Amino acid sequence: MNMREYISETDVRSFLTNTPQITFEVTDKCNLSCEYCGYGKFYSNYSKRGNKRMSFKQIKPFIDYLVQLWETPLNKSIKNNIYISFYGGEPLLNMDFIRTMIEYTENLNSPFRSFTYSMTTNAILLNKYMDYLVEKKIHLLLSIDGNEYNTSYRIDHKGNPVFNQIVNNIELLEQKYPSFFESNVEFNAVLHNRNSVSEILDFFKREYNKIPSIGELNTSGICEDMRSEFEKTYNNKVESLYSSENYTEIEKELFLNSPTYHSATMFLLKNSPFSFLNYNELMYGRPDDSEVVPTGTCLPFTKRIFITVNGNILPCERIGHQFSLGKISDEKIDLDFAYIANKYNHYYNRVKSSCKKCHNKRGCYQCIFNLADIDSKQKPLCYGYMDEADFEKYKDNMFRFFKNRPESYAKIMNEVTIK
Repeated sequence: MNMREYISETDVRSFLTNTPQITFEVTDKCNLSCEYCGYGKFYSNYSKRGNKRMSFKQIKPFIDYLVQLWETPLNKSIKNNIYISFYGGEPLLNMDFIRTMIEYTENLNSPFRSFTYSMTTNAILLNKYMDYLVEKKIHLLLSIDGNEYNTSYRIDHKGNPVFNQIVNNIELLEQKYPSFFESNVEFNAVLHNRNSVSEILDFFKREYNKIPSIGELNTSGICEDMRSEFEKTYNNKVESLYSSENYTEIEKELFLNSPTYHSATMFLLKNSPFSFLNYNELMYGRPDDSEVVPTGTCLPFTKRIFITVNGNILPCERIGHQFSLGKISDEKIDLDFAYIANKYNHYYNRVKSSCKKCHNKRGCYQCIFNLADIDSKQKPLCYGYMDEADFEKYKDNMFRFFKNRPESYAKIMNEVTIK
């Protein structure tokens, strides 16, 4: 196979320089033992959990390295905002790191970057730290799966349910800091066999007047001996949505959190002649098929950087830790841009023949790291592949969607595409 170069060493360095988000797994320790946890019994594609805490001393050289990159010609922004995100485990179990990181970045006085802070938390320790979180205007994503039964997979290490504890802390935050709650708090719910899309939406609208994001269980890295139990626990978002009596209204309320609106938005972004990804497309037209990078995989570091508690550097938190692109250890950074470019180019070349034949190559959002055979000798199989008949059926479904919901076209074009 002739090896084609889709991205170069310089590209990867530029992607890192201009990354919009850095996510830290500040600890792999958690005060809960959720039965479907992505680091739990169902999965095998993550580093061993060891109740570790990230130290700022470990990470400081990486921040300083980024500051140096921002001062090079690769920097494309005068004052770009970067999200510093805290992830776990349960990040509130390592507040020392969070406080030090915020203090350090606040005092950088970089002419090239400003910072916004965010956190995903299970809210168990929210009552203890909410004053600081509000003071620093940290954007919070609180995890709860709906009502008491819906949330019953969320348990502590003794097997006790934690729903009431979570709800009490959320209510305390809302009562004490109502403006912050309105502007800085969002919710995330995991879909499984003890809840449904409609139940989740009803709960959050009724209790908090919020529209949550709803995520399915990760289907990658499943232990073979746990597959049967996993499949019993798993709930498909589309099937759950369409089983609702008022699914059309639910679709509208969820908007981009609805799989149908998300699919319709991606279809318009990739296929509408009135949508342009950047000014180059507007001025010079879209690239031809030969320039389309295989699969819908994010180019490395263009969306975010994810750094694990063990110092592994990944392109995001949603892929297996075996795909680490670098390492931070002993206060040193092991990041080889040529290696990263070659790794991606190798994967792209493994799937390019299939992608070339796919009629939805421009609209693909299949992540290459979630292809089961990407590192095996077998040819990777993409379940999103569309032949001509599949693509025509897909287009018909999209056109039918816009015909039945004509207001959705304007909503997507005005609220998503233009912005």
